[in-house]
Amino acid sequence: MSEVDLSTRLQRHIRAHGPLTIAAFMAMALHDPRSGYYARRQPLGATGDFITAPEISQIFGELIGLWCADLWQRMGRPDPVIVAELGPGRGVLMADFLRAVSGAPGFRQAMRLHLVEASPLLRAEQQRRLADAEPVWLADVDALPDGPPLLLIANEFLDALPIRQLMRGKEHWAERLVALDGESRLCFAVGPESPALTLFVPPERQEASLGTIVELCPAAAALAAGLATRLRRQPGAALFIDYGHSQGMPGSTLAAIGGHRATGILDDPGIADLSAHVDFAAFAAAARAGGATVYGPVPQGEFLQSLGAELRLAVLLRQARPEQRAALETGLRRLIDPDEMGTLFKVLAITSPELPAPAGFTNGITA
Repeated sequence: MSEVDLSTRLQRHIRAHGPLTIAAFMAMALHDPRSGYYARRQPLGATGDFITAPEISQIFGELIGLWCADLWQRMGRPDPVIVAELGPGRGVLMADFLRAVSGAPGFRQAMRLHLVEASPLLRAEQQRRLADAEPVWLADVDALPDGPPLLLIANEFLDALPIRQLMRGKEHWAERLVALDGESRLCFAVGPESPALTLFVPPERQEASLGTIVELCPAAAALAAGLATRLRRQPGAALFIDYGHSQGMPGSTLAAIGGHRATGILDDPGIADLSAHVDFAAFAAAARAGGATVYGPVPQGEFLQSLGAELRLAVLLRQARPEQRAALETGLRRLIDPDEMGTLFKVLAITSPELPAPAGFTNGITA
C-alpha cells in the first residue's frame, strides 16, 4: 500500500461516519495493520525517528536488570518468574538487562521472558538479539499468563497510548476531534459541549478558563487498574519509565516526530510517531484504586544515580578503549542531567502490597 492510503481511508471514514476522537485517530495512525506507523517503519535508532534511553547508554538496561534481580531476591526467589517488557523496541534494553543479571544466582534460570510487541518489524529485531532467552511474544498485556509472579518493565510505552483531549467551552466541556476542512484535508475541530464530559475532567480543572485543553488517557488508566488487580492477587511489580508530569497539567502535549524532527500531527498519518506526555498522577491513582502500592514518580536521573549509575560508568571507563570513553560519559550524562532527560523523564513502580519498597524510591510511597 502507498503512503497516502491511510490519509485517504481516514478521509473516507470521516465523510461516512463523522469526525474521529483523537484517541481513534492515534490508534489508526500508529497501529493500522496495513499502513500504521508501527506496521511499516523502524522507529528507533539513528536511521529511525527517535532514540530511547537504552539506545543512548547500556547502563540504563543494566541497572533495570539489577533492579529486577534485587526485587526478585527479596520476593523469595520465585521460580518461575515472568519477566515482561511492554514495547521492547529493538531489544536493546533487554539484551543489556540479560547481560547484567547473568551474575545473579538463579535469576536467569527462573525467568520466563515475555515481550508485548505489535510491530512485526520490531519483533524481528528482538528475535535477532534475544533468541537465546527464548522469548514469548504477545500482542497485548492481557495475554500474559496467569499464575507466576510478575516483573514488568515499560520504557517509553505509556506516551504512545491514545489520548483524548477535552476543551473547556462557554458552559461545559467539549471533545477535540479530527475532522475535514473545506478542502477535505484533516484538521482539528471541537465537538458539541456536553455536561457529561465534565465528569471526565479532574475536579480541580472543571472551572478552567475558556479554551483550556485537558488530556485523558483511558488506555493508561485501564493498564494501571489491570496490573493492580493482578498484583493484588499475585506477587510482583511493574516499573514504568516515561516523560511527563508528576501532576496533570492543562494544555496539549500531543506531538508528532519524524526523522528526529517535530512535524505536523495531521500531515502524514502513519509516517510520523505520535505521543503525549504521561499524567503520572492519574496513572498512579488508577493503580492505587485497584489495590496496588505505588512508589514515585521520581526523576529518572535521581533513580539511576541511586541505583549506582556513576559507579557503573566508572567500571566501564576503566575497561573502555580511549575512543569509547567520551561516548560512555556523554550517554550517561544525557540520561541523568536535569537539562537533558534527567528531570523530564520519570520513574514509577507499582507493586503488590506485601512487597518491600523497591530500590531507587527514596521518597517512598506516593500519597
